[in-house]
Amino acid sequence: MPAKNADGPADGAAPSKSEQTRALILQTAMRLFEERGYDKTTMRAIAKEAGVSVGNAYYYFEGKEHLIQGFYDRIAAEHQAAVREVLARETDLEARLAGVLKAWLDIAMPYHQFAVQFFKNAADPDSPLSPFSPESEHAREEAISVHREVLRGATRTKVPDDLREALPELMWLSQMGLVLYWIFDRTEGRRRSYRLAERGARLTARGVALSRFRVLRPLVREVHELFRDFLPGMTKGGPDSHRSPQAAAED
Repeated sequence: MPAKNADGPADGAAPSKSEQTRALILQTAMRLFEERGYDKTTMRAIAKEAGVSVGNAYYYFEGKEHLIQGFYDRIAAEHQAAVREVLARETDLEARLAGVLKAWLDIAMPYHQFAVQFFKNAADPDSPLSPFSPESEHAREEAISVHREVLRGATRTKVPDDLREALPELMWLSQMGLVLYWIFDRTEGRRRSYRLAERGARLTARGVALSRFRVLRPLVREVHELFRDFLPGMTKGGPDSHRSPQAAAED
């Protein structure tokens, strides 16, 4: 079966017929999800609208959940490409992070109504559509890698070595808060979401700068451990794999 994140040609080559078909199915599904709602849209309806057989639709995507994962992967790939310019240009942490967050809002803007439609499914902790689910791991790791790059290129901000793993994951969780706000944002052009991105970037940059002080590092690590322990999907080994013996004994 084709790779789940193979939405486009590699190295700028012309898309193959297979890639074109996969993209068509995904685009058709996104339109129908927005028009009819996620729950009311069937794979058969998607195949009919895309002009392909039901079997062909299932060849590229095993089900509706995998279509959403294809959407997540496409957004992640588009975001990775969109942030290259700002990350190449900016060295200030606040400017880098604000640029990354606003680039995500730019990319996601056309899908706002769709996101509203399927949010109740993604909010279900048992759903494969959850950003914390095992099925979302690829897109989640791609997003966290962007924040690693944000920190790596912030030449004027010293990041303690022992926090280089924790901070990008915490920054991604902050981005998830922005995504949640964006879903409910009804202002024209989602302008309040853009303002939140700017102010959130400023606050995060200040927090990262303060983390260089040794007295505050245990607090950052404790916050990171809290998310690792209690948010599913934050670690590949499962929600309990990074727990301390003391934490395990307290349950």
